[in-house]
Amino acid sequence: MNINILFIGDIVGKPGMDIVQMYLPGLQKKFRADVTIVNGENASDGKGCTEKEAKQLFDLGVDAITGGNHTWDKPQSQEFLKKEPRSIRPLNYPKGTHGNGYYIISNHKGKVAVLNLQGRAYMNPIDCPFRTSDWIIPKLKNETNVIIVDFHAEATAEKLALANYLDGKVSAVIGTHTHVQTADERIFPNGTGYITDVGMTGPYDSVIGMKTDAAINRFLYQTPQKYQTATDNVHLCGLFFKVDGQSGKTLEIERIFMPEFDKLAKSSG
Repeated sequence: MNINILFIGDIVGKPGMDIVQMYLPGLQKKFRADVTIVNGENASDGKGCTEKEAKQLFDLGVDAITGGNHTWDKPQSQEFLKKEPRSIRPLNYPKGTHGNGYYIISNHKGKVAVLNLQGRAYMNPIDCPFRTSDWIIPKLKNETNVIIVDFHAEATAEKLALANYLDGKVSAVIGTHTHVQTADERIFPNGTGYITDVGMTGPYDSVIGMKTDAAINRFLYQTPQKYQTATDNVHLCGLFFKVDGQSGKTLEIERIFMPEFDKLAKSSG
């Protein structure tokens, strides 16, 4: 039995949440999604995902929310991780870190494991995502062959290296974090679906979701600037892929890039 999976890329602030609420039900219907996963580490005004945003997403039929390096930016996010197993964080943080690094979704199509890992190139020197995958994937395979990896990483080379390392071991490796969608979706030789970065769901008149003036000043003056979520030219980015529920191999893959409704209306005249 095949399983249709929809993954929505890094949701940034209220603009990202609004466009998800606008478009996600239609996308779920269009792709006949059996499972919906979103990366929500920036959902709460660009920093973390609190219970408020998570409830909105779960009410839309989201099955799991993945995270990344901004997961802990708000204390409320940390507290929420302690009690909500469907909201996960990268597994390869040090032992004792709040939250779970994976979640197993069960529905009428079977079980789907969602695993969150974080890269180390140009990021915090946490535990090795490759070594972490070595011990967790056999454990997940005791439950299901359908394993989806959100790899939250900066370097393209690290993402490609992990995808090659896991080819045939997991169903898909989906890159998040850089907020710029890449046009390299494909299926690896042993059946693992892949994209270097699924892209940002949020305001594109920005610097990866942040108001441009503050972002520019960070580079000009090399000093901290107040993070402010931008508001304009909102897009939704995502990925659809179909997985063989028995073997866990990806059979089809399609990239999703949708501009906000107002832009669509203007372009159609």
